[in-house]
Formats: sequence, structure tokens, C-alpha cells
Amino acid sequence: MIKGFKDFIMRGNVIDLAVAVVIGAAFTAVVNSIVASIITPLISIFWKPDANGAIGFPVPDLYGGTVTFPIGDLITAIIGFLAVAIVVYFVFVFPMNKWKELQAVKAGVEEEVTGPTETELLIQIRDLLEKQTGVSVSTTPAAGEGPRPS
Repeated sequence: MIKGFKDFIMRGNVIDLAVAVVIGAAFTAVVNSIVASIITPLISIFWKPDANGAIGFPVPDLYGGTVTFPIGDLITAIIGFLAVAIVVYFVFVFPMNKWKELQAVKAGVEEEVTGPTETELLIQIRDLLEKQTGVSVSTTPAAGEGPRPS
């Protein structure tokens, strides 16, 4: 039972998931701080914050006031997501994939050799038929017609 649990925990996908969750949670504060202190002020250069501090574009509402669409919040969320994704990929996923490749090479695992595709086999069959019969079968005859001689 302990061996089964150890095998389960040592699977790559369980460890990858655990690392992603922990690092993602810990890195959220850093990303939010960077976005709030650098990106949001840069965005405010182009869009003036409204009275509530939201960066966006104001639209008049039906009652004589204005509604601000908080585009700054959307841009902040997108940049934060991309920052987390980039860091997770380059710090964890890419090195782990390289490590797995090196382990596979050390273990002597070779890449799977694939044969010809179905299309390539059909082309070979067609070419052999043309060579044997002397009749070109590379064009499909119209309905009711026989094969066309070349």
C-alpha cells in the first residue's frame, strides 16, 4: 500500500500540478504588486481614472451620469495572467521537460519510429498500379466512364 502511494505521488503530473498551484498562489502577490505599481500607472497615462479611481472610458448613461468601463482592470488581469504563465513555463515546465528528455536519453528510450502515412501508402499503391498496367489512374474518371488511358 505504501509503495502504491509512493508511485502515485512520484508521478510527474501530480508533482507538476502541486508545484503549479503552490507557486501560482505564492506568486500572485508579486504579480499583483508589479501590475499595480508599474503597469496600472502606465495605463493611466493614456486613460484618466474616474472619480472612483477606475481606469477606463466613460460612457453617458440614460440618467445624465456616466458609467466608466474599467478597461484598466481587464488589462491588469490579462497582464497578470501572462506574467504568471510565462514564469511558470520558463522556470518550471521548460526545465522539467529538458530534464525528462535527458533522463529518457540516459535510459536508452528512443523516439517511436513511425511508418508511412495512409496517404503515402495510397500514393505508392497508385504508382505501382500505373507501372504494372500502363494505365494512368491518377485522375478520377467521370461517372459511368472507365479508366482513361495515358
